[in-house]
Amino acid sequence: MPTRATKFSLRDNQIPTAWFNVIPSMPTPPSPPLNPATRQPVGPADLAPLFPMALIEQEVSTAEWIDIPGRVLDVYRMYRPTPLLRAKRLEKALKTPARIYYKWEGASPAGSHKPNTAIPQAYYNKAEKVKRLTTETGAGQWGSALAMASAFFGLKCQVYMVKASYDQKPGRRVMMETWGARVTPSPSEETEAGRRILAQDPDSPGSLGIAISEAVEDAAKRADTKYSLGSVLNHVLLHQTVIGLEAKLQMEKAKDYPDVVVGCVGGGSNFAGLAFPFVPDRTRGGREVKFLAAEPTACPTLTRGRFEYDFGDTGEMTPLVEMYTLGHTFVPPPIHAGGLRYHGDAPALCRLVKDGVIEAVAYPQSKVFEVAVQFARTEGILPAPESAHAIRAAVDQALACKETGEEKCILFGLSGHGLLDLQAYQDFLAGDLIDA
Repeated sequence: MPTRATKFSLRDNQIPTAWFNVIPSMPTPPSPPLNPATRQPVGPADLAPLFPMALIEQEVSTAEWIDIPGRVLDVYRMYRPTPLLRAKRLEKALKTPARIYYKWEGASPAGSHKPNTAIPQAYYNKAEKVKRLTTETGAGQWGSALAMASAFFGLKCQVYMVKASYDQKPGRRVMMETWGARVTPSPSEETEAGRRILAQDPDSPGSLGIAISEAVEDAAKRADTKYSLGSVLNHVLLHQTVIGLEAKLQMEKAKDYPDVVVGCVGGGSNFAGLAFPFVPDRTRGGREVKFLAAEPTACPTLTRGRFEYDFGDTGEMTPLVEMYTLGHTFVPPPIHAGGLRYHGDAPALCRLVKDGVIEAVAYPQSKVFEVAVQFARTEGILPAPESAHAIRAAVDQALACKETGEEKCILFGLSGHGLLDLQAYQDFLAGDLIDA
């Protein structure tokens, strides 16, 4: 389907000038968030204490294209467009007839795809004279990106980092602090939500749901502060579509097109960023594209969760959203893929799964690290544990092609590097990695 994205070319190192909104292309639009007290759809006034109005407008927008502000594009040009690479050495090692491509987001200054939304979120908050941002982070990729973006736009940044990852990944904390953020292990004694959890379980490893509660509570109590979320919400997924828009043109330049689009899923922003620009080709254009979301068996939201309204946080401070969920009190085991330890997923993504447009698969972390090491030894890039789930799914698709002889084109998202996840690799290489 022709889109506005075709109006620019990557030959001159250009990047998208508008974000793509998938909602008009969905068979069924996502249901609205509900006020938990009234069970009525939330309006802008309900969200205003947490988000700037520009982001609220994007959250509820049904426009297919939303222009990217010039100041955001200026920062994007530090690292975009990101490369699309053909994994020929991996193809050879697998002895598969499949063609495997990956969109490499780990070359951003923060080492992942997360700056794609951190930068506009910081920009819009600064434009509305916000002084301070609060957020949560799992493995630290999102916290690092928001700390960096906050520094660029002169904002203070408070990050509540899931305690299991805070202990596992001290390098991420150092990155955030270097960019000027204050980092607190969650659950903490600094909020009522954190204190309640610690009273129940002093040794709680934390979860993204708990950290969200702490960040939301912090923001709600201060007039100079707004809350910033790194995944799940529509405006976050919208910002990430620069990934897929670039990938579509890069595939066109390579004279190829994916039969399978693969990404890892925790909250859904990385997967959506790559896959959503391809969705209209299937839902409107009738093209046979398989979308495959890979998640951990330790937190199998899409593969084992229930599709229903649930809170986005453990402390029941957020609106209710319709999604696949394991329950907002679910605390997953402390696996190394900290960014995939969330009890729910983005409502838009979940609705596409419910409607059969997107399929999901789950893997234990030992199987994930097997292919992460194979990828590192063939392609040279050490992938983040989260991204390795996408590699696992892509490899399985390529091996299936080996059995059938089909020459399919497989595209996956490599959303971040694993240079600060070396403990995970050490545990795997030593045989100490335990499947939850």
